[in-house]
Amino acid sequence: MEFNYRKRSIVARGVSYALVAAVAFGLGITIGESGSSSAIVSHIPLIGDGLDATPDQRADLTDFWKAWNALDANYVITHASSTLPSTKERLFGAIQGLASSYGDPYTVFFPPEEAKIFAESISGSFAGVGMEIDVKDKVLTVIAPLKGTPAEAAGIKAGDLIAAIDGKSTDGISTEKAVSQIRGEIGTSVNFTIIRDGKVLEIEVIRDTIQIPETKDSVDAQTGVYSIALYEFSANSANLFSQAFARFKVSGSRKLLIDLRSNPGGYLDSAVDIASHFLPKGTTIVTEDFGDTESNNVHTSLGYNDVPAGTKVAVLIDGGSASASEIFAGALQDAGVATIIGTQSFGKGSVQTLIDLDKGSLKVTVARWVTPAGHWIMDSGVTPDIIVAYEKADTSEGNDSQVARAIKFLTTGK
Repeated sequence: MEFNYRKRSIVARGVSYALVAAVAFGLGITIGESGSSSAIVSHIPLIGDGLDATPDQRADLTDFWKAWNALDANYVITHASSTLPSTKERLFGAIQGLASSYGDPYTVFFPPEEAKIFAESISGSFAGVGMEIDVKDKVLTVIAPLKGTPAEAAGIKAGDLIAAIDGKSTDGISTEKAVSQIRGEIGTSVNFTIIRDGKVLEIEVIRDTIQIPETKDSVDAQTGVYSIALYEFSANSANLFSQAFARFKVSGSRKLLIDLRSNPGGYLDSAVDIASHFLPKGTTIVTEDFGDTESNNVHTSLGYNDVPAGTKVAVLIDGGSASASEIFAGALQDAGVATIIGTQSFGKGSVQTLIDLDKGSLKVTVARWVTPAGHWIMDSGVTPDIIVAYEKADTSEGNDSQVARAIKFLTTGK
């Protein structure tokens, strides 16, 4: 998830407020700042306030109007509870179809009610279950349950496939629509039909206000490995990481383990700030690639570069590591300053802009995240240098095979 507001122009279309993180909490859409939850969402002016509304003369709309008039003249209501859509509702439906024709799950139109939910999600004025969700391979998927939330307590796991929400199939659903179904009053329940390892599970989660721990650090007295777990890239994460990093330096350890597993992302600015501890000033952290529509935007290190000499760094990732987590891990991997351990990350690396249309909103993918070495994060994610699966037996036995492998690497170099 990403939550960082920043100002920049997007192809002369006005001032945008970049949000980085475009996967959705089971409480709302997460948005990131300065460009990064994986997706940047920007605000664009209303039509009539600078946005081009000139008809495209290349588009022959004859069939559209034939269909419009045929429905208007011939459709008969067959259910007593049904009503005919208003002209505005039909227009919104047409825009939804236009957006979906691009085949991009992040390019979507929100009718007024969904636009309102989206706005509330950005502002944080909502409650939910505490999990990051996204559409992967056309299936609604849990990126990760957030630490200490109802979703985690109920047993939701990263990689779970959500087949139904309160008995309603999620086939073809967008993350935004799923979020609207998951959100609700604190204390009420939402039921998920989950597919995990080929088995169907029914899991009930009680909605609540979500409080997310952001960092946790400790040193292993036996091995001397210092661990910093980062659970999200929020507006406060850079400061909290700096405090933990200062404790690491004071400890005298020269073996640092950064745990980004199940970290769904957050503010791009936070990822850049934290990566700046490991990279010289001006080193590329990530590139915002706008294709042919605009010059690329390169985000570089602030140049703290204060890792003690001789320090070995390992970063743990998994399928729940997304967006800003992938930006951070990819930057350190490409610079050769850290060894990435674990499993393939989620692969959330696109940038969206938000355009107001009357009372609705059109979210459009306008760019993609590219690592310093030129790797696309979208779909591909970050591939670990050392691949280690998390063994199912680890959970019940209190072990952690990925942490154990990272400690072995940090203490032996192998």
